[in-house]
Amino acid sequence: MLAAMPDSAPSPLSAGGASPRTGGDACPGTLRLHPADDGALARVRIPGGVLSADQAEALLTAAARFGDGELHLTSRGNVQLRGLGTECGGELAGLLTDAGLLPSAAHERARNIVASPLAGLDGSPPLGPWLTELDRLVCGSPAAASLSGRFLFALDDGRGDVDALGADVTLIAEGPSGAAALLRIGTAVEVFRVPAADAPRAALLAAEEFLRAAGKSGAWRVKDLTDDVREGLVRAVGSASAGPAVHRPRPRTATPPAPGLHGSAITADVPLGRLTPAQWRLLTETARRYGGELRLTPWRGIVIPGPVPRPEAAEALRTLAGSGLITAPDSPWTGVGACIGHPGCAKSLSDVRAEAGAAVGPPGRLPVYWSGCERRCGHPHGEWIDVVVTPDGHRISHVRGERREARTTVRNDPARLAAAVAESRAL
Repeated sequence: MLAAMPDSAPSPLSAGGASPRTGGDACPGTLRLHPADDGALARVRIPGGVLSADQAEALLTAAARFGDGELHLTSRGNVQLRGLGTECGGELAGLLTDAGLLPSAAHERARNIVASPLAGLDGSPPLGPWLTELDRLVCGSPAAASLSGRFLFALDDGRGDVDALGADVTLIAEGPSGAAALLRIGTAVEVFRVPAADAPRAALLAAEEFLRAAGKSGAWRVKDLTDDVREGLVRAVGSASAGPAVHRPRPRTATPPAPGLHGSAITADVPLGRLTPAQWRLLTETARRYGGELRLTPWRGIVIPGPVPRPEAAEALRTLAGSGLITAPDSPWTGVGACIGHPGCAKSLSDVRAEAGAAVGPPGRLPVYWSGCERRCGHPHGEWIDVVVTPDGHRISHVRGERREARTTVRNDPARLAAAVAESRAL
């Protein structure tokens, strides 16, 4: 049985550890649009990445009616609409509310939940009950409305894929039936065992305790807390969970589902996370034929759970490939990502999407992510090749968790740049 979190005075950040954020949380949502060079931007939270076909159709309608028609997948399994008019906010909110995509105006930016996209499809425990209950609890908590748009919950089916993403609060299904859960705070190596039925409430209480621990410090995420405050948060959560501590280090590298067939489900990845209206419509129509659900992954892919009969799955994958989607691991686009770049973002120093496309070659061992500036919006986690545009050229680094090994800087030579990236990815 979960104990209630104790009330406590706000804890300011102390010297050492992480630094407090400065300025307000400007993370975009659907009610607060973000101005970009290509028009306003809306970020629609899709908890767990789970969409019905009707909701997918509503998003396409919104993109066509208010934006540039395209849909952009994010590294949290959300959807961004770009090229929006600045006056569309009310109509957009109404459309999304009618589709069930905006259940609480106060919590729309707090509904950041990623989930293992193959959960329940390949012998792993299903996560649907956790996802539904956690979203309900978040939307029903007045305190949770104060969570920043960057605070992240993760629901892992035990395989470690989304546990590796470094969420602020992670639930991990334990055992093939998921009869118990492990609760992780940030990247702590000690997790707490709680009954599966109590897991969503434990996750919410941990988030509410984070808000108390952060106080007026300006911390948006667990990693922003100083070491002593973060350790106190973990102790408080452990005390309230009334469950034993278990030593379980977080996986260092996330392994996304490979594009193709997974049991009776099909998976397609999206080059640079950018979907044309025709591609989105094709995915929606395919989902309607096989159960009516789509799951957006944190790796800018889409899972159609099915069940899809194997002969029909092969034909569906061929059709999706013909539309330009990635349906096999040996695609040159596998593992290639990029931020929006120029001209969509004023801070970008280059059109990194075009550069990434020009440099696409044989698939590499490591993913590569192209960033138009040092912010690296949407970059992957774990081990990857980091290509950042600087005033001096494209800097290529090898990232392993928190370690960054500088490799080389390439100046104004597309052929040499492509070769250097390919060489780095093969390491």
